[in-house]
Order: sequence, then structure tokens, then C-alpha cells
Amino acid sequence: MEARDQFLTDFRGPTLGSIQPNSSADEIFQNATLRPILKLQNNLFIAVFKNYIAKSKVEFAQLSVEKKLQFIEHSIQRDIKFRNALKGMVIALFTEAEFESYIKNSSALNKRMMGMLIERLKNQVQLFDLQTAF
Repeated sequence: MEARDQFLTDFRGPTLGSIQPNSSADEIFQNATLRPILKLQNNLFIAVFKNYIAKSKVEFAQLSVEKKLQFIEHSIQRDIKFRNALKGMVIALFTEAEFESYIKNSSALNKRMMGMLIERLKNQVQLFDLQTAF
């Protein structure tokens, strides 16, 4: 498993955000693990969300910007299956040690993870107005 862990950490790239001596364990996990994974998986998250829009049969392009942002947030917060699929896309890229850290405080880390993902998708909302179906 050490080869897999080394591959994952090299593949994801460096820590994003600053880690200070007084940073909490959750903040360190966020910047060392979650941010690099979210950045790496960004294009996949975009594709997955476009597919979600297409399957939801919502006229997303016709919504106001405010409604689009609400749709993104509500989709991830309220659709448990969808949220779990997104979490799985992140967790799959954890090392064994990261997974051990994650399970100790998964509830708080899930909130951070989904919050960061929601903001990431909201910041790229213009991409969802393009062709949403594949």
C-alpha cells in the first residue's frame, strides 16, 4: 500500500493553502488533502454536475444566477445519493493514513469537503450554461 499512498500524494500535488503551527487538525487535513483532491477532480466534478442537471430535467440555463447557485447548493445538500457519490470521488483518493484521520472526525470533515465543493461549483456556474447533456 505504500506505493499507492506515495503515488496519490505525488499525483495530487502540493498542499494548497497555508498550514501554520497553530492550525487545527481539520484545517491541516483540508489544506493538505481535501484542497488538492478537489482541484485534481475539478473537471470530473463539472462533468458529473452537468450530468446531474441533465437528469434532473431542470431548465438550468433558464434560471437566474441566484437560482442556479441555490440549485447547486440544494442538490448537494439534499440529494443524499448524489452527495455520497461526490464524497466517494474524494475519499477514493485518500491515502490509508488520511483515511484513518478522516474517520476520526468524518462529520466535520464532510461538512468542510461539501462546503468547499459547493463553492467550487458555484464559482464555475457559467460552465453549466454550456451544453449540459453529453
